[in-house]
Order: sequence, then C-alpha cells, then structure tokens
Amino acid sequence: MPPTLASLVQHSALKLTVRAGADRLGTPVRWAHASELADPVPYMDGGELLLVTATNLDAEDPESMRRYVRRLAGAGVAGVGFAVGVNYDDVPAALVAAAEEAGLPLLEVPRRTPFIAISKAVSAGIAADQYRAVTAGFEAQRELTKAALAGDGPAELLARLAAHIDGWAALYDTSGAVLAAAPDWAARRAARLTADVERLRDRPAPASVVVGDSEDRVELQSLGTGRRARGALAVGTGAALGTAERYAVHSAVALLTLTTARSRSLQGAEQRLGAAVLRMLLAGQPDHARAVAGDLYGGLLDAPFRLLIAEAAAPTGSELLTETMEAAAARTGEALLLVPEAERVVVLAADGGSAVAACAAYAEAQDDRAPREGGAEDSDVVVGLSAPSGPIAVSAAYKQAEQALSVARRRGRALVEHEELAAGSVLPLLADDAVRAFADGMLRALYEHDAKGRGDLVASLRAWLSRHGQWDAAAADLGVHRHTLRYRMRRVEEILGRSLDDPDVRMELWLALKTTEAATPAEE
Repeated sequence: MPPTLASLVQHSALKLTVRAGADRLGTPVRWAHASELADPVPYMDGGELLLVTATNLDAEDPESMRRYVRRLAGAGVAGVGFAVGVNYDDVPAALVAAAEEAGLPLLEVPRRTPFIAISKAVSAGIAADQYRAVTAGFEAQRELTKAALAGDGPAELLARLAAHIDGWAALYDTSGAVLAAAPDWAARRAARLTADVERLRDRPAPASVVVGDSEDRVELQSLGTGRRARGALAVGTGAALGTAERYAVHSAVALLTLTTARSRSLQGAEQRLGAAVLRMLLAGQPDHARAVAGDLYGGLLDAPFRLLIAEAAAPTGSELLTETMEAAAARTGEALLLVPEAERVVVLAADGGSAVAACAAYAEAQDDRAPREGGAEDSDVVVGLSAPSGPIAVSAAYKQAEQALSVARRRGRALVEHEELAAGSVLPLLADDAVRAFADGMLRALYEHDAKGRGDLVASLRAWLSRHGQWDAAAADLGVHRHTLRYRMRRVEEILGRSLDDPDVRMELWLALKTTEAATPAEE
C-alpha cells in the first residue's frame, strides 16, 4: 500500500509527533510539498502532506487558522507538517485547535528533521509501493497466462482474477449473456448488467465504463480490437482498482482478447469447412459431406435440422444475428454450420434447438420494435426458414428457405417459416388415375421383388425416405442393422436403375409411396 501518515510517524528517523487528527493517520500520502504561501490550495492536487514553517501565516490567530485549515481540508490535503524551532518554538495552539475542529491531521516536525528528509521518505514509500504493485501485477499476469493456456476455458482465469482484485469477475458474449463468472455467486449479479454490456458493445473497442456505487463498483471492459467488441469483462470491487489490481485486469483483458481473436480465426476455418460441407449437400452428395463434416458437423447431420437464409441491409445486422445464434448454440453445446454468402448468410441448425429459438426471438424483437423514420436500422435482418430436413434433401430445404425469404421481404416481416407457406397438402391431388398409374409403374418392380419373399425393399425405402436418409434412425425403425439397410437401398437402385442421390428421384419415389398408401384403403 502507499505511504500513510501513520507510516511516517512510525519512521524512527523522522521523529514526528501527532498534534491533531490522530484518528486519521491511515490517510495515504501521495506527495510531500513545502509551501509558505498564505493560500497554497491553487497549487495542490490533493493527497499531499503540506510542510510549513508559518513564515507568512498569523498562526496564533484562531479565525485566520480556522479559515486556513478549512481550505486545506476542502482541497483534500492529507495533513500538515509544522516545523518548530524556526518561526515558532511550539506548534501554535490556534493551529492545533483549527486542525482538531476540521479533522485534519497535524504533525509536529522537530528542527533537526529537514523537510527534504520527509519528502525522501514519502518518495521512497511511493516507489516501494509501485514496485510491489508491478511485482504483484507481473505475478498476476503469469498466473492468468497459465490459466489461459490450460485450455479449460475462461472459468479458471476469472477465478484467479477475482482472487487478485479481491472481488468478482464475469465474462459476457456479444449478446450480453454471461458465459462464466467467479465466484459462482457473481453470476446473478453479473446478469443484471446485460443492458450496460449491450451499450458498451455499440462503442468501438477497446472501451470501458464504470457502473454501480461505492459499495459495489463494477468496471466493464470491452474485448476485441476491431470495429465492434467481441465480448466484455466485468470486474466488481468495493473500491477503485489499485495499481496491482489494474495490472491484473489489463492482463485479463489482453488474454481474453487474444483468445477471442484466436476463436475468430478458428471460426473462419470452421466456416470454410462448413461451406465445403454445404456445397456437397447441395450437390446431392450426403455421404461425402458427412465424411468431410467429421466430428465438427457430423452430429448436426445425424438429426433433423433447419436451413435458414438471412439477409441484412448492413453487415451489422447479419453479424448480430449470427453472433446471437452462435452464443445460444455454444451455451447448449449444439453444432452450428454457418456460411457467409455475399450479402447474406446460410445456416444449418438443429431443428428445435436453441440456435433456431434464438433466431426466432431475435426476429420477434425486431418485429416488435417500432419502425424508425428513414428506413431500416443497421441491425434489421430478413430470414427465411426451411421445414425440418435431412442430408439428402438440403437442396430442397435451400429452395424452401429462399421462398420463405422472398415472402418475408414482401410482407415486411423479419422471419417467415416455409411451413407457413405450405399449410395445405398435396396428398388429395395424388388420387388422380394418371398419378396412380405412374406410382404403380415406378414401384411395380419393388413390389414384385418383395412378393417373392426376397426382402422388404418397399418398407425399407419408405423408412429411409421418411428419415431423410439417416441410416441409423431408419434402421432402428425397421429393427435391422444399418448395413442391412444400406444393402437394401443398393438393391432398390439396381432394380429401379435410378440413383437415390438424385433429389428428383427421391421426390418421385416418396410421392409414389404416398399415392399407393392413399389408394390401399379404397382397394380393400
């Protein structure tokens, strides 16, 4: 800690005596300054120990001393050191009484103690405090760096930061949601600052703001170096940060910013991989897409997903939407395939997952917002959302999303789902005799194969198509091994002489199956 009046009084070489304000000796001393001016306040900065001999003061006049001391106290002077044996043999009683009345510490300086000795003691104390702060700051930096390199996420880094500042710390994503906090109880306190984080996010990084009061002082620091912040760090303390604590906070901000930048680079690589996976899916190559997807996106392709296309009047809108979806997916551990595409972005997200829900909530909030005079805001987006789909039907889902996006533009809505456009059904149209004849001709070879007892190809085809080409799910519905199902699908291709990789073929087969199913009750 910095030098205090108490530490100077305890300094054996100075021989200082307390004459007033003994209960305020814990006051920090920022500097020692000698002045014989009748009014030195214009030249004071606050926190000084003022050293005087009263050359130009009427130190024995009570009213004069009362005005003098009150002005010093009002300027934030830490205390007064009065040298005896120069102009006065003892500290004047009027000065002592005025100091006691104002609560300003008054120290008697013996003649054998030069003012320069006090100044050196203060300077040495300040230097020692700064050295301790720098040393503590470097130690905090080492600990925080170790925590950041441990690869366990930000939780350990925040825990060590909270210990160094004797307070709490929290990390926010770009949406203002709390990603981690330390200690655990701080998460609830941090969650109340979402609005402040959102305001900070709109300022160019780096930026900071202090909120709260003297008992719960919270400092928010933005993370990132670009046009927009990529997150925020909050530190809560009972008082302003000291030098050592400031070192620790700056180190944490730098480390978290580097982590964020590294995450953005990794995200860029993931987006390039995602773009390759999406191209293969759109080209009708689900098996190749799954192989390329690996563990990163493989789980997403194993369950029904939604394809959405988002457009924005300005890049800010699509960035905010994708960041919102990314944050929601990260909190629940969902895979999210996101591909920027010129002025828009294409996303594959789990059907019924948090990312799709976050997108819907974002769009709903935009629709609820009153339109701004002069046109759309930079954050406005238009989203088209497909029906639930699977790997073999991505091209159809893409068309659905584009159709929904077009409708959303025309209707002035932030989001339209394709299912809203397809509220009816085409099944009644399948009762036409020509359609039935087409269905019978297309499936006759498969029915004849099954009738001879050589396998359940029709039922297998129906299960595989209904599960959007998901082998495990379809095999489970049939109660067979997926290898058995793969063999049956190859036999279907051989018998029909057509490839199931072709989306038109899959569509025709599905309609043919639905036609024969609709015709069966009437024939019975």
